[in-house]
Amino acid sequence: MGAYSGGTMHGMGTLLLFHIVTSLGQNVHGSDIIHGERASQNSMQYMVSLQNKTGHHVCGGFLVSEDFVVTAAHCAKEVPVRVVLGTHKLSKKNMNPVNIEYFCKYPTYKNVGLGNDIMLLKLSGKAPLNNRVKTIPLPTSSNANLKDGQICSVAGWGKTGTNHFTVDDLRVVNVSILNPQLCREKWGAGFPSNVICAGGYDTDKGFCQGDSGGPLVCNRVAVGVVSFNNRTNCDYPDLPNVYTDISKYLPWINYITKTKKCV
Repeated sequence: MGAYSGGTMHGMGTLLLFHIVTSLGQNVHGSDIIHGERASQNSMQYMVSLQNKTGHHVCGGFLVSEDFVVTAAHCAKEVPVRVVLGTHKLSKKNMNPVNIEYFCKYPTYKNVGLGNDIMLLKLSGKAPLNNRVKTIPLPTSSNANLKDGQICSVAGWGKTGTNHFTVDDLRVVNVSILNPQLCREKWGAGFPSNVICAGGYDTDKGFCQGDSGGPLVCNRVAVGVVSFNNRTNCDYPDLPNVYTDISKYLPWINYITKTKKCV
């Protein structure tokens, strides 16, 4: 994308617990883990819970440097004010939350149906990297090099069913990468570019509401950000789950993490 200049800190926005947009001729909504299992302790030290001022989980995210978290841009509507690191159990006492200093939403983001659903959170202090808190690598090129049918994983504290509640223990599920052309055909006209499809379609596994912003991990690399599913429906099989393709946003991410300025 070339050089960047300027920078605006994006505000917290207004509280909207269920961010639903109508596009693609359908309702789409960010999501939670369906037919997964509890993540083993210390298996995903990069996972982050975004929480609102009352201390409730609103979205997932993942640590990519000592002071930056990647999540979905639509999570700004949930008004997170802090992150919790280093635990799989959200009710665990003696957690040390870190405040969010500011948001950097991708400049052209408008809603999940139009794509570019990615955001960086600048933390107010550096995360203490240790045996409980670690960063996760991002792709190294502008092509994630994923193969059809490749098995990846997605994790979160979201719902375990359409009408269920969010969970206390981090859950994870394996999902397979879908052919991009097939995914576009299933969703129809207006489907956004720069996305990855995995899970949901032709399977009983995927994400659900509350998992938004979490990472799609392939070969221990965060390649995608949980973005949306179909009409807040988590009764799979259904339309493919959609993730923002991180590899398409690397120059923007690298600029912000180095300069500490939004673009």
